[in-house]
Amino acid sequence: MVDRSSPPGGPQRPPLSAASLVLRLGGIAVVVAALAGAFAYVHGSFDPQRLTPKALVDVLEKNNGVHPGFRRNHAKGVCVIGHFESSGEARSYSVAQVFNEPRTPVVGRFALPAGSPYAPDSAVPIRSLALRFTQANGQQWRTGMNSMPVFPVGTPEAFYQLQQAQSPDPATGKPDPTKVPAFFASHPEAVPFLTWIKTAKPSASYATETYNSVNAFYLVDASGKKQAVRWSMTPLAQDAAGATAPEGSDFLEKDLVQRLAEGPLRFQLNITLANADDPVNDASKTWPAGRKMLNAGTLVLEKTQPQLSGECRDINYDPLVLPAGIQGSDDPLLAARSAGYADSYLRRTSEVSQLPTGKKEARP
Repeated sequence: MVDRSSPPGGPQRPPLSAASLVLRLGGIAVVVAALAGAFAYVHGSFDPQRLTPKALVDVLEKNNGVHPGFRRNHAKGVCVIGHFESSGEARSYSVAQVFNEPRTPVVGRFALPAGSPYAPDSAVPIRSLALRFTQANGQQWRTGMNSMPVFPVGTPEAFYQLQQAQSPDPATGKPDPTKVPAFFASHPEAVPFLTWIKTAKPSASYATETYNSVNAFYLVDASGKKQAVRWSMTPLAQDAAGATAPEGSDFLEKDLVQRLAEGPLRFQLNITLANADDPVNDASKTWPAGRKMLNAGTLVLEKTQPQLSGECRDINYDPLVLPAGIQGSDDPLLAARSAGYADSYLRRTSEVSQLPTGKKEARP
């Protein structure tokens, strides 16, 4: 993956040392938790452990704190409004209107993958982009993407175990520093993620990141034929290599507002087609390079809105809200994300009535 954290031709930071990597892994739970959200199957339990959506969201709250009225993950963000312009290249693979009509309205949300709405923007090296496409027939496509190429683990159970490894020890109030390295040592599937995170650095802009679906889905054509895919939104900005993030708390939203004041931002929707033997049920596994890719169209972002009052505030970006022509794969993390997002949504919306006067606009 291209390092987007330094200007082209600029100085490159050396990879993290082993000691630095352990320290980063010690704090990576916030990143990983925010990436895929709280996990649990749609019907609320895992066999045989009976892992429920409540248990997953509870451990995230334990690790990140509770911020009433806010998302349990991706708590800090900004709404964006725009539209999608189809190129027509995906028409033969999917009957979804988003690929077959010239333009589809979009409500999105850039966010910092962290559990606190007050986290500094330089706290984590990942940025996220969630989108809701509303088709003319009323059907919606919702997707949550992140600026990482692969997820560290392939199952909700493993994700939960990682969160437990990050939980504070009651005796010290801090996580046991030996547990996260021990977790990764026992989960070799995490090697691609760990390889990536060694050189990942926070970027200075939402606009310069490539956002990946990570999970696999299916495009379905008019005859019912399915094609397994993953997708990404790639920036068309000239400075797409990005710059190293400055120190501070709130530079991402300021940068985005300034860029949009100068004109729309454009991202290309690239859809990668899987070969028959590529894994579609494990987000911890990458697909080999050289797979066929479609340029499905262009996302055009035109303006921002505050997350406390914008249109994205009350949207649950459930990745299994899909139109005819797009289907979820059997990746267990997809159904888990759907149930976990629902639990988080119910918690934050029910908390609004309990907030002090003057703060009832929360629910971002």
